[in-house]
Amino acid sequence: MTGAGRGIGRALAVGLAAEGADVVLVARSRDELEGTAALVSTKATVVTADLADLSQVAEVAAAAGAVDILINNAAVPWPAGPTATLDPAEFANAVAINVTAVAALSIHLLPGMLERGWGRIVNLSSGAAQVPAFLNGGNAYTTTKYAVEGHTINLAAELAGSGVTANIYRPGTVATSMMTWVREGGGTAMDATVNEYFADVQQRGDLLTPEQSAGFLLARLPGEDTGQTWHAEDGIIARLEADPS
Repeated sequence: MTGAGRGIGRALAVGLAAEGADVVLVARSRDELEGTAALVSTKATVVTADLADLSQVAEVAAAAGAVDILINNAAVPWPAGPTATLDPAEFANAVAINVTAVAALSIHLLPGMLERGWGRIVNLSSGAAQVPAFLNGGNAYTTTKYAVEGHTINLAAELAGSGVTANIYRPGTVATSMMTWVREGGGTAMDATVNEYFADVQQRGDLLTPEQSAGFLLARLPGEDTGQTWHAEDGIIARLEADPS
């Protein structure tokens, strides 16, 4: 589980542990990871790493060992602002974290999954990939999420029939530190309509909690579906159909 120190990553780790899974928690901040580990009911291995560094990604894979479920959750929303003003080095760093590390972890961990004949890979994306024109001023983030989706669908086709699945999860609009950054920090570098949209979502009380979003994904993991794009909204609709009250 990358990005496991807080938000959706923390909620997913706790949820997986509640189902009996040992978890490997990956992020840059040891303090945050230890906070997640304290909430986990099974064995939790803490691995700090900068996922922009491929040598550290390889170390993460080595420390994790045999992995049955890989959830690539870590991502950065920066750099933000008009594309003509961006630092190419910062753009490249975002690609390294949001795309290259996602593919690299799969490359490292797939051989074991294929040998065992079972595995689950889930790559978190965003509504920005569904409506690329929306996040005006967020070209780097939108570009990386679009790339992650292409990588995942192609990988799923390659793995068909192997027992290893690869799927995309768009987690919805969730109350996380990234959302706060977009609304209050990075959002000021984006088009005003973006900032206004997310501020309005918060004021209406329409943000999902990390636990709600994580729950919708965890319910999907045992299935055999592959090459799918799962949406948090699908989980909300299913829940309302089951219990309209």
